[in-house]
Formats: sequence, structure tokens, C-alpha cells
Amino acid sequence: MGRYDAIVFDLDGTLIDTIPLIVASHRHALRVVLGREETDEVLKAGIGKPLMEQMRVFDADRAQELFDTYRAWNHANTAALLGRFDGVDEMLVALAAAGLGLGIATSKSRDAVNLALAIRPLAVAFGATVTVDDTERHKPHPDPVLLAIERLGSRPERAVYVGDAPYDLAAAHAAGCDAVAVTWGVATRETLAASAPHAIADTPAELLAILLGAAA
Repeated sequence: MGRYDAIVFDLDGTLIDTIPLIVASHRHALRVVLGREETDEVLKAGIGKPLMEQMRVFDADRAQELFDTYRAWNHANTAALLGRFDGVDEMLVALAAAGLGLGIATSKSRDAVNLALAIRPLAVAFGATVTVDDTERHKPHPDPVLLAIERLGSRPERAVYVGDAPYDLAAAHAAGCDAVAVTWGVATRETLAASAPHAIADTPAELLAILLGAAA
């Protein structure tokens, strides 16, 4: 038996290309509610955390208004701005063919996940999908990752969490499973390396080799 029998993925910036959509949604909300402009770097800084937490950073007193404005614009523009990452579907098919349990642990809400995957469906079915609605604590806490691993019938020592943000890697470390970073999402390789992942992949093909090598 190999080291992994369960692989849990972050969603935004890891399996689907939502980063331009998220940045544009933040920019719209801040412009409409606060009359404020921010750089892409500022708008990306909280990606990986629940949306309300991100909005409280921008303005604690008007976080709900920011949240509602963001979600309305985001959902209305998901079909136009949602992208895909070349090679992700092929990677997922290969992992499923190898008999590995596949799950998702995301800070998105259930309705936003359903909308995104209806517009940009992935090539395999997932044995567990944990959203922000499923746990009281969220990344960088381990709870979503642990719940996904449990729903896949695995244990942390037999699992890995794959993500594109430092919050993902912190959640994996806290959960006691391996952490693998991908560089095609929100964070740079240098930022990800500072969070001490077990491995870093620059392409889905590299990620597949890492995951199958550990599972072999």
C-alpha cells in the first residue's frame, strides 16, 4: 500500500480558474460600497478564507454590505469569467483510475460551488465536497480538511491536501496530512515555499506525478 489513499483539493485556483472572477468581484464590491480602489495584490490577499472574513478586513462595519454586493455580482458574472486550467481534468481522471479517493475542501459556499461546477464541470465525481457551510471553523483551521478526509473513509496520515494558497497549506499542516502546493493559482512559488509544503507542482502533470508517486 502506498502512502495516500485520499486526495483532497482546494477548489478556487486549484481545480478551477476563479481568480480573475474573484478579483473582479472584490473590485466591484469595494468600488460600489466604499468608493475605494485597491491593487490586485490587496484583493487577492485573503483568497482561501471565507468571504465574510475577507470583507471584514476591508471594512468591519460594512462587511455584510460588501458580502452581499460581492455575491450578487460574482454569481451574475460567473459564466462569463470562470476559467479552466489545462490538464486538470486529465489529472483527475488518472487519479480516479488509480483508485484514489478524491474530495474537495473549499471556503466557498455550497451554492457558489454548485454554480461554478454547473458552469465548469470537472471530469470526475468527488467522494466528498466540504464547503464553508459544513464546519464552524474554516481554513487555516484543519476542520474542513479533516471532514473531507473522514468522508472519504481515510485518515490524515493516509491523505494529502492540495491547494494554491498559504491558508490551504496551513490547514493541511494543522490536519496532520501532507500538504502539496500548486503554482497556477493565487500565490507565487516563493510564497508557497515559505509555508513548507511537502511538494510544489508547477503543472497538473507534475502534480499527478507527485501524487501517484506517493500513492504507489
